[in-house]
Amino acid sequence: MTPRRWLLLLLLLTLPLVTPKIRGADEIQYFSYLRSLAFDHDLEFGNEYEHFVARDPQGLAGFKATFLDKREPDTGRHINFAPIGSALLWSPFYAVAHVSVLLARALGAGVTADGWSWPYVAATCYASWLYGVLGLLLIHDGLVRFGAFSERVAALAVGALALASPVLYYLSLAPGFSHATSLFVVALLLWLTLRARALDDAAPAALRLGAWSALGAVGGLAALVREQDGLFLVVPGLLLLTDGLRARRPDWIVLRGIAMGACAWLAFVPQLLAYHAVNGRFGPSRLVTRKMTFSSPHFLEVLFDPGHGLFIWAPILLLAAAGLVWLWASRKTALFGALLAGLLLQVWINGAVESWTQAGAFGSRRFVGATVLFAWGLAGLIAAASARVGVTACAVVLSLLSWWNVSLMVQFGLKLMDRQRLEWPRVAVNQVAEVPPRLLRVGWLFLIDRERLVREGP
Repeated sequence: MTPRRWLLLLLLLTLPLVTPKIRGADEIQYFSYLRSLAFDHDLEFGNEYEHFVARDPQGLAGFKATFLDKREPDTGRHINFAPIGSALLWSPFYAVAHVSVLLARALGAGVTADGWSWPYVAATCYASWLYGVLGLLLIHDGLVRFGAFSERVAALAVGALALASPVLYYLSLAPGFSHATSLFVVALLLWLTLRARALDDAAPAALRLGAWSALGAVGGLAALVREQDGLFLVVPGLLLLTDGLRARRPDWIVLRGIAMGACAWLAFVPQLLAYHAVNGRFGPSRLVTRKMTFSSPHFLEVLFDPGHGLFIWAPILLLAAAGLVWLWASRKTALFGALLAGLLLQVWINGAVESWTQAGAFGSRRFVGATVLFAWGLAGLIAAASARVGVTACAVVLSLLSWWNVSLMVQFGLKLMDRQRLEWPRVAVNQVAEVPPRLLRVGWLFLIDRERLVREGP
């Protein structure tokens, strides 16, 4: 079996882990866009919020206070800070679920066609899983096709990031967030960017311009999914600039830049309309923008804070970032410089947010969209290390890092740790003393009663 097929098999094994459930505040906001547009034909979310709060009044007391009891000051509508992109990507699956429910009801089934019964929720959650898997496969293909990495190195890098970073959690246990769809659109953006560069050598002019237009549209879609993902357009932008200057073709820069920017803007128009409908302005709610400090005072804390830092939660991402820096320093190519710039912009924007700690979330979830950037750095590191110490040694290290992440997921799910922050040395001790004895019981309850497992523990 080829490494590519091993990777696909590994990703398929995550399918039984998918938990079709909408629980937290962000998930409710994303899902409410979809349900409100499909059934109410508006962007007023009061009835959606009431539905979820009624199902868990104690657990969603904070959500109720912020989103159900308050209104946007300029429109009087219920607040929704989430962007609309995930709902748009989920919508074909949601539509299939609705048709299936109508057919089932016609055959006598008792399932309700209300937009939030189990088939609708399951459709969105499994759609997220599918998008995430497609994103990871796109990353693998890009590493092999455009990065000249071997299939084995690329599969090791992608598989390790799938298991040893927050990707696994938001791909399977919390697919109602936007992070799996974010991973997909950013991976697609980079894949199209590299393809557009490859077409510059031989393709007709119209096809080359079309390729840059397409990646611009996907960049706009990325911003629809998560506004911060629009910053990934810096990667094709820098590559367009450097390639055009090197070829002494300023017309490349102008024409393709205009095409890319115009298509990105057009793709983002639905979000502008959603902003205006919800908060009365063609921009994010003032309740959000007032939480931003663009000098990014938490730039380093986002990475290294002992309780919340990206590299502390997922050490594999430290290795991946180091690999990206090493590739740029050793090869000094425009591609690795652009990838590094894209990663630094993500650190900057996350360090600018008042809620930079992401307390209550599993890991630094806002970096899941940057998985494709980490993959290039990790692949470079694996390629270099395997030439020195062998592939087996690399696989052992990656397996240990995966165990760290999976064990943290168990601690997080069973509330063996403080979900607001990493406490040292408690989490490290639990990895050895508390998690292993519970694994069999946890696995059994996960299969038969996941809600009881999360609610009561093993």
